[in-house]
Amino acid sequence: MVAGAPAFSVCRDCHHVGSPGQRRCSACGSPRLAAHPELGGLQLAHLDCDAFYASIEKRDAPHLADKPVIVGGGTRGVVTTCCYIARIRGVRSAMPMFKALKLCPDAVVVRPAMEKYAAVGRQVRQMMRDLTPLVEPLSIDEAFMDLAGTERLHGEPSAVTLVKLASRVEREIGVSVSIGLSHNKFLAKMASDLEKPRGFSVIGRRDTHDFLKIRPITAIWGVGDAMAGKLRADGLTRIGQLQEMEEAELMRRYGVTGARLSRLSRGIDMRSVEPRGEAKSISAETTFSVDLYRMDELVPILRRLSEKVSARLKATDLAATGITLKLKSADFKLRTRQRKLADPTRLADRIFACGRALLENELDGTRFRLIGIGCAGFAPAATADPDDLVDAGFAKRAKAEAALDLLRNRFGEGAIETGFTYRATPPKSDPHRS
Repeated sequence: MVAGAPAFSVCRDCHHVGSPGQRRCSACGSPRLAAHPELGGLQLAHLDCDAFYASIEKRDAPHLADKPVIVGGGTRGVVTTCCYIARIRGVRSAMPMFKALKLCPDAVVVRPAMEKYAAVGRQVRQMMRDLTPLVEPLSIDEAFMDLAGTERLHGEPSAVTLVKLASRVEREIGVSVSIGLSHNKFLAKMASDLEKPRGFSVIGRRDTHDFLKIRPITAIWGVGDAMAGKLRADGLTRIGQLQEMEEAELMRRYGVTGARLSRLSRGIDMRSVEPRGEAKSISAETTFSVDLYRMDELVPILRRLSEKVSARLKATDLAATGITLKLKSADFKLRTRQRKLADPTRLADRIFACGRALLENELDGTRFRLIGIGCAGFAPAATADPDDLVDAGFAKRAKAEAALDLLRNRFGEGAIETGFTYRATPPKSDPHRS
């Protein structure tokens, strides 16, 4: 359907298509109706799973259904995510665990199981791809969809297809999703946040200006704390203020960011949905029960984390083009250091060597409570780890690592150790992988 098509409503429970203006579904009586004057003319959607990790844990442990659940590390860790019951108590992602447990002392804390969450995320995205090839993942639990041109294929308006998708995900996978429908990616993503959980929100073309006018500037994607501070210093706190300014003035003040602010404040976003493979964020990190600062303490842990990252790369069709080292000090100050690789890699040996070199530059006596290592970019697996003419021992180490992988695949991850990790006894830690 296109702009100007007859208005309608669709029941989000029984999927009955009815006339607009109803308060309840004429077929089943449900008040959960999706209705908007432009409902038939919008095809760009953003789907976001609700409290994804916590929802999966509740699905797999039904006795947790009515309890506040926090997914994260131990008492020295941080909150990865939490359910809506815990959010009502004030718990938020990235909050130190001790603070979260003060706000919600009866919370059930569950360690992250990233492999399980990734598998469920792939199930959800496959259901999206069943409807359209134009699916652009943003993270493990959210993606854009462009349903333009699929109405004839499915025999129904895009909005009806999306309502049925939400029901299918909840019925077959056991987690709920919220969907935003609009005329561009920026607004579709904003819409998906409006009615969580189990939301279905629409921002039409005619709504755009007034909808954005009253929103805080921080609602614009990419306006973080630093940019928001600059804007506040200039007296700008609402998107409506940006709408009243000329683009040239915003560019004079904020450079290319000013042009972007001008366009988005008016709801202009020309980006298309770019289908691609799985969106990957491959990393591993751990939070220590006591602070560490010596190389001999940190190296075995870094090696173990490098092996985990390598294993996840080898399970995909991707290779790392750069390495990121992450450190968090005892006073919660975060350090991230990156290095681009000469050639893409999937080998733990190269990941670790790069991470170790970055770590050596950071050992200045600071005590750290967390260390992590991950990928700073990706390339196809076929481009990874060409022969190294400079490093004579590279081929030998690569063959040795392949042999280790075969043994671990056959006998389990702990079947064999390297010299760096054998009998290493670092303080008890809490693994978080993303």
